[in-house]
Amino acid sequence: MKTTTLSKSCRVLARLLDYPHADMRAALPELYAALSEEGALSQARLAEVKALMATLQQGDAYAVEARYVETFDRGRSTSLHMFEHVHGDSRERGPALIDLQQTYAAGGMFFEASELPDYLPVVLEFASTQAAPVAREFLAEMAHILNAIHSALIKRPESQGRPYAAAIGAVLELAGEKPQAVQITVDEALDEAWQEPAAFDGCSSKGQSKPGVPQPIHIVRKTPAQPGVQA
Repeated sequence: MKTTTLSKSCRVLARLLDYPHADMRAALPELYAALSEEGALSQARLAEVKALMATLQQGDAYAVEARYVETFDRGRSTSLHMFEHVHGDSRERGPALIDLQQTYAAGGMFFEASELPDYLPVVLEFASTQAAPVAREFLAEMAHILNAIHSALIKRPESQGRPYAAAIGAVLELAGEKPQAVQITVDEALDEAWQEPAAFDGCSSKGQSKPGVPQPIHIVRKTPAQPGVQA
């Protein structure tokens, strides 16, 4: 395995893990050729990535794009925003993003992308600009997060994102790591996670009763106003 550079491999994997628009899918043969030519991945891992590319070329564009959204945008366990796995929506995420952006600047990459700096394709783009030892060490710092994403993906059905585990496994290999199983918390369904609490704690059960059910009347005695005191 060559170790002099990871530049092409990082960039190819960044493209594979980004939204699968038509231009990206059309470039898949060239992307595979670049990945194979650099030789940073083992043959076994390369074969897995090739299989992922094949799935991206199959079916209509809408189905491929919908699968990507369902895989990475509808649940925290497979989110490609690295710090979401560590900080969630807490205030600590903001300073962490600033620190990462400063790391990019120190490495010669000034971040102006529309995505957040912890988005994995952006992370890989930065790694592609660094010497192999630096890139490998940088990616290895996120190995625990990558393992969590990989574990979540391999538990999914074939039609719901599991092939993408090959790309995450490839990133781990570039980092000098091997995928390790991680205990995953099942994502709460978005319909439940985004559901607003019922006003007044649910009128149907603790306010008004259901149709056809007698509604108890509560009478509260009003205290007479004291003389000279305006009610």
